[in-house]
Amino acid sequence: MGIFGRLATGLRLARGSLAVLRDHPKLLAFPLIGGVAGLVFIATLLGGAVVGTGGESGPVLYAALFGIYVGSTFIASFFTAALMHATRETFHGEQPSVRRSMAAAWRHKWSLLAWAVVAAVVGVLIRALEESNELVAQVVAVFFALGWAVMTYFVVPVIVFEDTGLRGTFSRSGGLVKELWGESLGAEAGVSIVTFLLVLVGVVVTAVAFFVLPSGTLAGFLVVVAIGAVAIVGALLVGMALTGIAKTALYVYATEDETPPYFGGMDFGR
Repeated sequence: MGIFGRLATGLRLARGSLAVLRDHPKLLAFPLIGGVAGLVFIATLLGGAVVGTGGESGPVLYAALFGIYVGSTFIASFFTAALMHATRETFHGEQPSVRRSMAAAWRHKWSLLAWAVVAAVVGVLIRALEESNELVAQVVAVFFALGWAVMTYFVVPVIVFEDTGLRGTFSRSGGLVKELWGESLGAEAGVSIVTFLLVLVGVVVTAVAFFVLPSGTLAGFLVVVAIGAVAIVGALLVGMALTGIAKTALYVYATEDETPPYFGGMDFGR
């Protein structure tokens, strides 16, 4: 299957994921709660570090930034794990439960935390290479970041659905990517295209509101800003949910050897 075939598969994955989200809008709760929790965590930790250091750079501030990296990665991974658990429940004909899926993710909290720490360390190393003045280091950073993203593509579903150690999680994720590399790439591209279109719709809605509503007044301006924020943030939340749903569909296909509901008739090209 060529690149256009992979892209077509990715778009069909995005369409199937939209159908899942249409029938189970409760799945949007996971990226929504996770996004709010992440923002609160970052604001609290960063604000405390800035106050404690008087706004000056220092070990405390750098430690806080690393803590933010670890904490935000853990929060994102935790709610993604809960989303994937709920998504697989829908594939098995069950009604998803926010509480039940969050409890399932919480049972793997230490594995998710360990993953967050490793991801933070690797992220810092990649950032250091990117900020180097050496061209070779910058090129290495690009390829290293790409390889890391590919190898860890299925880390979260492996953690939440399989009992493996951290090292086994990485090798298992890499094996799944090797098996479904084209589909994984197509899914990312397809969901990215759909997310971009949704954000574009949000921008258009904001522009229309700007010209239709009396934005010359403070109240009107605030209404336009609110409409824009809801439209664009809503589009991004849908995109995050679609990413988790599509990745879960690929994982279920690879591990259970059957095409999940909503994705019937798809040629995954294995």
